[in-house]
Amino acid sequence: MTGSNKQLVFDMIDSHADTFKQISRTIGANPELGHQEFKSADILCAELERQGFSVERGTLGIPTAFIGTYSSGKPGPTVAFLCEYDALPEIGHACGHHLICTMGIAAAVGLKAVLEQFGGTIRVYGTPAEETKGAKVPMSEAGLFDDCDFALMAHPYYTFEKSGESLALDAIQFEYFGKPAHAAASPYEGVNALDAILQLFNSVNALRQQTRSDARIHGIINDGGRAPNVIPDHASAQFYVRSASRSYTNELAEKVRRCAEGAALQTGCRLEMNNYEFSYDELVTNEALSESFTANLFELGVQPEEIETGKDHGSLDLGNVSVRCPAIHPYVKIVEERFLLHTVEFRDAAMTERALNRMIFAAKTLAATAYDVFANPALLARIREEFENLQQK
Repeated sequence: MTGSNKQLVFDMIDSHADTFKQISRTIGANPELGHQEFKSADILCAELERQGFSVERGTLGIPTAFIGTYSSGKPGPTVAFLCEYDALPEIGHACGHHLICTMGIAAAVGLKAVLEQFGGTIRVYGTPAEETKGAKVPMSEAGLFDDCDFALMAHPYYTFEKSGESLALDAIQFEYFGKPAHAAASPYEGVNALDAILQLFNSVNALRQQTRSDARIHGIINDGGRAPNVIPDHASAQFYVRSASRSYTNELAEKVRRCAEGAALQTGCRLEMNNYEFSYDELVTNEALSESFTANLFELGVQPEEIETGKDHGSLDLGNVSVRCPAIHPYVKIVEERFLLHTVEFRDAAMTERALNRMIFAAKTLAATAYDVFANPALLARIREEFENLQQK
């Protein structure tokens, strides 16, 4: 370990390890969907208050969002630890959010042990509904991260992986309104809304050849009619449009909208479009901050060959944070088996004692990374310079 003061951070986390494990077990055993995480948010807020943090509940009018703050009362950096605690429908905490939120709390408590030495502020952001309408989006839009010097979170996984990239995302619903008619006796009297949906899918499929390799367009028909002998007068589809950048995602989403408009013209239907979930920006990893996290993994005993290069794992609402302040989203190994996220196998493994111990390990790594930034003004300057340079591009 590098220095007795960092050891104080680890000792503080260890002294509360049993409490943190019980918090994680309780949240894991009581999964709540996005924006319904009332019990989880209450447990996390209560622990922060018990640890001396002041807690604002219901941030931005979102009932299960919160911000916990501990200030030294002296000038210094502000770190944001980010907590996610929503579960998945039917399969519960198969993405390990019960571990993510608890490691965020634990890291904040650990760093608190040495905050007086450096000055500055610790913030813990409770961010509901990452799987759907992620609260980091309105929090970012409201400027709640703009005065943070850096933001940290880590995701449980079956391997160690450096913070990498994610895809920007738009979630668009297309609804077509036609005219019903008897499909056998008088089909010529109808205007078929399902035909418009089929034309939309055909047009999108034709569009794929002209898209970049990082583009992803995928959709479902969530209403295609109710009876085969009735011309459908209403049909709708929901699409995710993604790419590696916000600018190209905007361009691609506009092309998909034009496909939808063409389908309406071809069939004579009326079209309505809306974004049914929040738009996510791409994750911009701050490499200086990521290097510090990786260095702390080495200090804590992880071997270089155990850490994989960062990959694209879809879309994250942390992307919206990362364009407002320096941020990272590494993955930490909590299971030995190659269990994929969003599976019952990962869910069950993430509730074991080994996984809870690895959660404590991840909390120490996050806290140690924050410690290094607070203790090293040159590192903080490098983090800021990298972020500002990217902002200017």
